[in-house]
Amino acid sequence: MARENIYQEEEFPSPIKQLWYTFKNTPVAIIAFGCYLFLVFFSVFGSFITPHDIVENNLDKLLVPPAWNDDGDVSYLLGTDDLGRDMLSRLIHGTSLTFGLSFVVVFFALAIGGIIGSISAINRGIKASFLNHFLDVILSIPSLLLAIIIVAILGPGLGNVLWAIALVSIPQFVHVTRNAIKEEQKKGYVLIPILDGASETRVLITSIYPNIIDKVIIQATLAQSAAILDIAALGFLGLGAPIPMPEWGSMLANSLDLFYIAPWTSYLPGLAILFTVIVTNLVGEGLRHSLKIQKDR
Repeated sequence: MARENIYQEEEFPSPIKQLWYTFKNTPVAIIAFGCYLFLVFFSVFGSFITPHDIVENNLDKLLVPPAWNDDGDVSYLLGTDDLGRDMLSRLIHGTSLTFGLSFVVVFFALAIGGIIGSISAINRGIKASFLNHFLDVILSIPSLLLAIIIVAILGPGLGNVLWAIALVSIPQFVHVTRNAIKEEQKKGYVLIPILDGASETRVLITSIYPNIIDKVIIQATLAQSAAILDIAALGFLGLGAPIPMPEWGSMLANSLDLFYIAPWTSYLPGLAILFTVIVTNLVGEGLRHSLKIQKDR
């Protein structure tokens, strides 16, 4: 006979678990999260599942309309461009360039910004004051304008675009990390390890970081949305990915002359950018809404 457990243990979920429990109860946010995972899948495996080569020209299939058109071809579900390249294959592969590379940008900016923000939070006096005022000046400049200036200095190219967007994203994470740490330092639980003789670095790692990671994740989601737009915008301006690469902004710029002849070559990459930004923003807003509900409880 099984023994009954007479000792009731109360479990306190971590901030991330609490955030997820609240987040999954929001239908719009959870649908957006499913679409977000769909984009992540294409970013990782897109190059392996494309039905056609993304750069091979097919002169027999120039400007074939999408399959639902009377003149369409089922083999080219979303049609072809002016060089006979499959639009579906290029859009799928472009997910890793426009959406996937935004992960690299945000990860780099989060790592550097988190370190600088932590140093700023535990320092006081002239250093912290100078850093705060400097960040306010940087944050007042539109990120896209600042990225264009950096690319103009470094030169065009996808690598330089990523560096530029990462650099302009760092101040956001510095600001969020610093404010979150300052807010947590005012709470009573932080005093316990300090009274035990723990260093400020240890208090940050063991006590404060686990309680601000949800805010950092929300900021990372919102920063990724801005990074997607910046990558596409710089590609549209001809400063990003070179012409053969199917980056969505570059595809949109190269198809403007064909808008009245073959409109699908323009609106498909445009819709891909719009869909990705909306999904990413909905996930970020869902996380922010969930965090607000947690605070109100």
